[in-house]
Amino acid sequence: MITYVAIPFQVYDLTGSTLAVGLLGLVELVPLLATALLGGALADAHDRRRLVLLADTALLLLALVLVANALLAEPRVWVLFVVAAGMSAAGGLQRPPLDAMLPRLVPRDELAAASALDGFRGNAAQIAGPALGGVLIATVGASATYALDAATFLVSLALLARMRAVPPPPEAAPPSLARIREGWRYARSRQELIGTYAVDINAMLFGIPVALFPAVAERYGGPELLGLLYAAEPAGATVFTLLSGWVGRVRRHGKAVALSAAAYGAAILAFGLAGSLPLALVALAVAGAADMSSGIFRQTLWNQTIPDHMRGRLAGIEQLLWSIGPTLGTARSGALASVTSVRFSIASGGVLCLAGTAVLCALLPCFWRYEAPEAEAVSA
Repeated sequence: MITYVAIPFQVYDLTGSTLAVGLLGLVELVPLLATALLGGALADAHDRRRLVLLADTALLLLALVLVANALLAEPRVWVLFVVAAGMSAAGGLQRPPLDAMLPRLVPRDELAAASALDGFRGNAAQIAGPALGGVLIATVGASATYALDAATFLVSLALLARMRAVPPPPEAAPPSLARIREGWRYARSRQELIGTYAVDINAMLFGIPVALFPAVAERYGGPELLGLLYAAEPAGATVFTLLSGWVGRVRRHGKAVALSAAAYGAAILAFGLAGSLPLALVALAVAGAADMSSGIFRQTLWNQTIPDHMRGRLAGIEQLLWSIGPTLGTARSGALASVTSVRFSIASGGVLCLAGTAVLCALLPCFWRYEAPEAEAVSA
């Protein structure tokens, strides 16, 4: 998460272009398209823990490349784009096996709570990482910032090495194009899954404003505020997680996902219209809470209904679709801001997010009406 802040800031610092920051998203999309589905197929055929270990090792090596580039008298912008693409590819291989491990670790009736705890873990890093990254960039520079981020991977590798193996299901077959197509056919056969994918893509495509954070920070005071902008959404998500004991009692997951996405769009609209830093941070915190709500209910629906022998491939599809929205959304917001204004780009995205959610719910009635079965019915 430190690098998540540092790469866009360094690109903006070297180029002064919001369009260049937005293009980072497009550069990250292509390798993700190549590796997310592959990572899902591998997760259904091989030890999931080992796959995560290999992906984390690749991320460590790429972080060290960023250190070396930052130490140059004139850091190369193209290196930042190449490393961003490499990290995206490694993430595509890492996320499916990581997600597919969760249903193996907890019983079905605790999956909602486990999803909330998983979100809390991620948001703790998203709060500390960007905040620390913004301070480090402003005080010690990019090279030391990247070096500290590289050191954190040693911690994750040590912890993963202490985990037991998570072998594939007994009926697992070697990864192949046919197995990947099987996963796609299964996803298309269930409208409630399509709905979770489409509503999330819509929210991220139109609502996500991270490409504009460097420009927003500059407007409000300087790079030392950049970390606050990146940390505001995770902070809101963390507060929601700490108050999320009730989510396990919710069974109408389709409505919960859709209403959360609509709340996210409204919060992004408020962020775009905010006239001061405190109001902007509050709006981002509300957006983070809404995004976490949507994420918990999506993950619960997936983990309760997708069979284990297909969980890796479906996690690969989820990773792919989850990344398409933010990636294209980052490019959209940066490009639109370059021809209009930062404020218009953010606010119009919030409006389109709200409208798109309503349209998708009308087009996918089975998703809107989806209700988790009672525990007794699942047992039967």
